[in-house]
Amino acid sequence: MAMDNEEVALATCNLFQAVYDSLSGADSRVYGKEEALVLDSSKDLKTILLKLLDMIVNKKVSGHGRDQALNLLSRNVPRKTKKDSDHSKSLFTIDHGLKKILKVCGQVPELPDQLPMTENTQLIASVLLNKLYDDLRCDPERDNYRDICDEYIKSKFDPNDMDKNIHAMNTLSGLMQGPYDVGNMLVGRQGVMEMMVALCGSEREVDQLVAIEALIHASTKMSRASFIITNGVSLLKDIYKKTKNERIKIRALVGLCKLGSAGGDDYSMRQFAEGSTEKLAKQCRKWLCNPTLDVRTRKWAIEGLAYLTNDADVKDDFVEDEPAMRAMFELAKSKDKTILYAVACTLVNCTNSYEKKEIIPEMVQLAKFSKQHVPEQHPKDKKDFIERRVKRLLKAGVISALAIMVKADSSILTDQTKEMLARVFLALADDPKDRGTIVAQGGGKALIPLALEGTDNGKIKACHALAKIAATSNPEIAFPGERIYEVVRPLVSLLNTERDGIQNYESLVSLTNLAALNDKLRVKILKEKALPEIENYMFEEHEQIRQAATECMCNLVCCKEVQERYLEDGNDKLKLLILLCGEDDEKLQIAAAGGLAMITAAEKKLCVKMTKVTEQWLEILQRLCIHDNPQIQHRGIVIIFNMLEADAELAKKLMETEILEILTYIAKMEDNPKKQGGIDAARACLSKAMDLGLIKPFTQ
Repeated sequence: MAMDNEEVALATCNLFQAVYDSLSGADSRVYGKEEALVLDSSKDLKTILLKLLDMIVNKKVSGHGRDQALNLLSRNVPRKTKKDSDHSKSLFTIDHGLKKILKVCGQVPELPDQLPMTENTQLIASVLLNKLYDDLRCDPERDNYRDICDEYIKSKFDPNDMDKNIHAMNTLSGLMQGPYDVGNMLVGRQGVMEMMVALCGSEREVDQLVAIEALIHASTKMSRASFIITNGVSLLKDIYKKTKNERIKIRALVGLCKLGSAGGDDYSMRQFAEGSTEKLAKQCRKWLCNPTLDVRTRKWAIEGLAYLTNDADVKDDFVEDEPAMRAMFELAKSKDKTILYAVACTLVNCTNSYEKKEIIPEMVQLAKFSKQHVPEQHPKDKKDFIERRVKRLLKAGVISALAIMVKADSSILTDQTKEMLARVFLALADDPKDRGTIVAQGGGKALIPLALEGTDNGKIKACHALAKIAATSNPEIAFPGERIYEVVRPLVSLLNTERDGIQNYESLVSLTNLAALNDKLRVKILKEKALPEIENYMFEEHEQIRQAATECMCNLVCCKEVQERYLEDGNDKLKLLILLCGEDDEKLQIAAAGGLAMITAAEKKLCVKMTKVTEQWLEILQRLCIHDNPQIQHRGIVIIFNMLEADAELAKKLMETEILEILTYIAKMEDNPKKQGGIDAARACLSKAMDLGLIKPFTQ
């Protein structure tokens, strides 16, 4: 794994993972009748962890090998879920290896005698630090983690050794990209911010590079940004204007970009003068489109845009610049995956898909009265501007870039990045006209992993985007092959009372489309325990949700298991279906009558049962048969035919009612293409009644 060959290092990492899974019991595959049992593998597992921790600080290990060692630690040390009781591996790793991970974070490739690294190494180390911190369960454990980091940073600050100082600064940068709370606490230590500002003024290029990057990461907090606006803006402007080194120039620009966006999308909280942010963004776009610059330098141009696109003027200018958008998408597909977070941020800003708090007019008036600050919306953040930006992004090929980004290794593609990608997909899928483009460019396939992994909020957004696509597209085209079965679980997860009504509705519509395809899919929907939820929504007061649930049930009744549920005594499922046939909403009537027609054709016992569950059955059937809508009328007459076929006594009872007159009237009607289904069904009913001897042909 230490070899300087990416493919060999990755293959060895996969082998190591198989060994680890086998020893830890995570591999649940069956290998035959005889199994070799290791009674206690904990010692072996700890040995592996120690070796991996030694490996990440070994100079003989290549950058690719170091990345894979960090990946193995990320996959196997933190608990998979918070419910797991064993987090001893995290404590073991922190006690034996936290300083080693911090050492990797602090490596500065420009200095001599450094560990071999790739573009992604620091970010992978930061992700591991974050996962270890998140896995801790109590304050004493978190305090211990912070103390180790604090001690490590303090030990590196040395007024006589500039190399050690910038190592400490780079370590802080790594922490602020990982467990931000820890990094933020350490940056707040006396003298740290002053040291950053002082290093920015150093004559040595590497000092300026590291200090400006640390300053950029530190100014995420508004309080820190205020300090730097006061103490560092003029310094960054001087560096930007005076230096001829593009690498330093672009980082200084990003520092200015970040400080300029400290007010977020609040129009009234602009940090710089009108037009300044647009000038900064223009320069970022210019660097982004410059193919002579290396990928790492162009990456910083995207970082700048990630901050500046909080400004609606900037995002509007950016989507009008198609070469800049295409350049960003091409960089997102490159090997340097540290770019992904900045690209995702930029896209979230351009589509306005970030979380927005609902503004209550009364609260705004109260805030103004009490002289509190009230956020203002930029005129270009209104719906029609957002829709225009979405169209431009789709035209520039954003979907293919997103599809490649989703495939990135989980050590780089953090849960937060996945959530942002899911938000972007949901914004892009808002207009039904655009969903065909999303499907054609692989968006449906890319959404499935986002719907299954990541933050709860991110998974909900991805599931909702899947529901939008499956609701209006042919599911067999959107999710070809076996992938169509993977979509069911995400869609069912939206059938929850905690979800929004629109999410419930679009999930039901998409499940209706899936249930219409084949019995295997219907069984899959039942296995995911969707049936009770669908039945609950058939009682929903909201007309569209109730209609969608009834349509879904209409397609599911073809399934044997569903029919058996209707046969069970002691439930009102059949009664509900009959009563829904009597509602005034025509679409609801079509769905309910269609379901009743199909289920009574499949299960003859239900024909007799429906006369016992409610006294209104005959009145509702008559209303169906005389309905003006030919579709409803046809379904009602088919139900009558099923009842005539099911039981002789029931058939006799029916022919003694007004049903006979209604059927006779319809059967005598002239052939009419619009009503032909009902006319033919009425003639079939009368023919069946004659066969049973209940009526005789009329002769003059």
